[in-house]
Amino acid sequence: VQLQACGGGLVQAGDSLRLSCAASGRTFSRNAIGWFRQAPGKEREFVATINLSNRLTYYGDSVKGRFTISRDNAKNTIYLQMNSLKPEDTAVYYCAAGDYGTGAGNYQYWGQGTQVTVSS
Repeated sequence: VQLQACGGGLVQAGDSLRLSCAASGRTFSRNAIGWFRQAPGKEREFVATINLSNRLTYYGDSVKGRFTISRDNAKNTIYLQMNSLKPEDTAVYYCAAGDYGTGAGNYQYWGQGTQVTVSS
């Protein structure tokens, strides 16, 4: 399984961004794609996940109501729509493939990360 995340950038507080995670390889062998983020000096934090079988989604408390995870089967791509961005959303965002859940240990394959910076 190969994952490539992109779409990060520098935005102002209140703006929106959409991250993409293009998946290739044996993605069918894993039942979920998740997004995590890591800010400097902090632990990796769960952001959102989507079950590839039933489309069930789950969000971290800090992003609930602002972020939306979705998939495009035809493009084999998972999206993370981020609205009402805050400076505390600044981090490197990673997508990962694995078993549905919120723990980083559930996910066996990781993309390279994309930087999101939100200025106040």
